[in-house]
Amino acid sequence: MRTAEDYGVDPARIIICGDSSGGTLAAAVCQALVDRTDLPKARAQILLYPFLQAVDFNLPSYQQNGSVPLLLKKRTLTLGMQYLNKDLSLMKGILEGSHVHEDLKLKFSKWLSPDNIPMEFKIRGYKPPASASYSKELHTLAKLVFETTFSPLLAEDAIVCHLPETFILTCEYDVVRDDGLLYKKRLEDNGIPVTWYHVEDGFHGVLLLIDSGYISFPCGKRAMDNVVNFIKGL
Repeated sequence: MRTAEDYGVDPARIIICGDSSGGTLAAAVCQALVDRTDLPKARAQILLYPFLQAVDFNLPSYQQNGSVPLLLKKRTLTLGMQYLNKDLSLMKGILEGSHVHEDLKLKFSKWLSPDNIPMEFKIRGYKPPASASYSKELHTLAKLVFETTFSPLLAEDAIVCHLPETFILTCEYDVVRDDGLLYKKRLEDNGIPVTWYHVEDGFHGVLLLIDSGYISFPCGKRAMDNVVNFIKGL
């Protein structure tokens, strides 16, 4: 970003974009830039079906789409644990929520509560999970999942309120759908302009199949058209 002008790039019009775990990184980068006075501010962030939190793996979208390709519930956490170089034996407890202390549950509930998810996204099925017993050992071993570089949804309002204009893409048949919905609400609650496009017949990774030469879906093209229109409108 310091050398943008050397490459003919307007530093005031830089967009940070990512899909899936790339959406995690895009959100984390934009948060990191908030306090960087030595770098230009991002013009916008584009988050395409992003993974944004590792606190609650029993949100409605995880319950509804846990076995829906391309991203399965267990696969989601497997990739996260591999990224953090953590033992996969931790997964069972994390999926159940045993890594989250009651104090943290209370703190995060204002941001992650299923009550913040519109009812229309619960009609395919949602059952509030039983409270998991807390494991201090698991919390210690898995504490990196609470870092905002891994779970951007956990950033404080003092950071969120300074984020750039945002485009969020969610897909109905996607375990991380509700991460996007919850971040959308957080951004809007902090006065950040949000353009949201929900792919009602879409699934995680659908954008990867556009012009793949093998198989593609009309919903993926519609989704990408909305991304392009957002960029053109900036």
